[in-house]
Amino acid sequence: MKDILQELQERRNTARLGGGQARIDAQHAKGKLTARERIELLLDEDSFEEYDMFVTHRCTDFGMEASKPRGDGVVTGWGTINGRMVYVFSQDFTVLGGSVSETHAAKICKIMDMAVQNGAPVIGINDSGGARIQEGVSSLAAYGEVFKRNILASGVVPQISLIMGPCAGGAVYSPAMTDFIFMVKDSSYMFVTGPDVVKTVTNEVVSAEELGGASTHTKKSSVADGAFENDVEALSEVRRLVDFLPLNNREKPPVRPFFDDPARVEMSLDTLVPDNPNMPYDMKELILKVADEGDFYEIQEDFAKNIITGFIRLEGQSVGVVANQPMVLAGCLDIDSSRKAARFVRFCDAFEIPILTFVDVPGFLPGTTQEYNGVIKHGAKLLFAYGEATVPKVTVITRKAYGGAYVVMASKHLQGDINYAWPTSEIAVMGAKGATEILYRSELSDPEKIAGRVKDYEDRFANPFVAAERGFIDEVIQPHSTRRRVARAFAALRGKKLTNPWKKHDNIPL
Repeated sequence: MKDILQELQERRNTARLGGGQARIDAQHAKGKLTARERIELLLDEDSFEEYDMFVTHRCTDFGMEASKPRGDGVVTGWGTINGRMVYVFSQDFTVLGGSVSETHAAKICKIMDMAVQNGAPVIGINDSGGARIQEGVSSLAAYGEVFKRNILASGVVPQISLIMGPCAGGAVYSPAMTDFIFMVKDSSYMFVTGPDVVKTVTNEVVSAEELGGASTHTKKSSVADGAFENDVEALSEVRRLVDFLPLNNREKPPVRPFFDDPARVEMSLDTLVPDNPNMPYDMKELILKVADEGDFYEIQEDFAKNIITGFIRLEGQSVGVVANQPMVLAGCLDIDSSRKAARFVRFCDAFEIPILTFVDVPGFLPGTTQEYNGVIKHGAKLLFAYGEATVPKVTVITRKAYGGAYVVMASKHLQGDINYAWPTSEIAVMGAKGATEILYRSELSDPEKIAGRVKDYEDRFANPFVAAERGFIDEVIQPHSTRRRVARAFAALRGKKLTNPWKKHDNIPL
């Protein structure tokens, strides 16, 4: 019996060494942790239950039968984050460059199937050279199996991807279908075709970092939701994100103890909006002052900064926030901000996370670039996302809400539940000057007369009361009481039940 136990321990020790100490040292020299070290940091201490530690590949071509490392380049299993169950896979770059084989993918598919069956999130740590060339089409088929699981799990359990090294070719499509992607600065990259292929085909000379690094994907492409300085920070931030999310689409988001008075008054909010309607202010100040303990987890902070998305808690409960940012492009909606917010709203709706919307939007960004690139369809994505969302929706208009953008931003007409406005808000088809120039075109030659018309229009429409008279605004509230009013609104909506007409699925304007 002792011999068998000894053999088991030796096999385990060999498997845990991955590609061997020399390759582990090389991984550390690049400033990267190993696959197992990453899992240890991500999960609660001693909570990891590993599966398939002894799996090996079955390839016999190109001399592969001579090397059959245990685990086949990926560590899989489940554990807990702050006591809540998650499934995890972590690719091991020290074993054949973390390349994906038939058995490597089968290990990933097994835990993804278990995650859907048992209702727990999947966290994938990607660090791989891509498909294992020696296995040819078998490796491609293996990728296809993983992709199928990503699709079936979408909207059922949260899926989070960490890119902690290379992720290229077909490998990028699995993270792309997950809910959140986080990268590590200077050590991770994603692209469909690498720099060498780009140079051959287009004659462009570009580095891996410029083509698909963290900065590129968080600022330009919006492929990634956040970038962190190193592996340790990325893993700790994912732990923080998981705390905001439900385990699956049949559970409510978690509620944690809170130490912040729901009726807390913030007098400084009474002067947040400047007297000059063209002066910007920072909408994040409002978000932080409304949130429990001022805690805000922002998503896609570096992309489309004219709109803010992220998670807060109110009375200990997770709430998704979407807010126009007057500091950037005056808070206008455009292609990028519409896409960013629409995807976030759809995620919240899929997982029963209530949505709080702060509105200060002068309209859609004008220009040929926007029109030629399809702002109509992209803007419709956000409109569609808000309109189909059945979770509790509370909206606060702080200043401008003009034209179609007013309707798009979680208005009463898109099944908004409770819609508030500050006394500083203006809800109208357009600004007073533009409206007057259309209504009184014949008087444009008389500046004095036009100025009087502008004043009349402002007096009539530059306030929230016309919309309130029609019931489009439920209440005009004092800015300093925003936290109390919003918290009570969500409390009143906890029992909300709304079902859209049956359909196989919708056809969102992609």
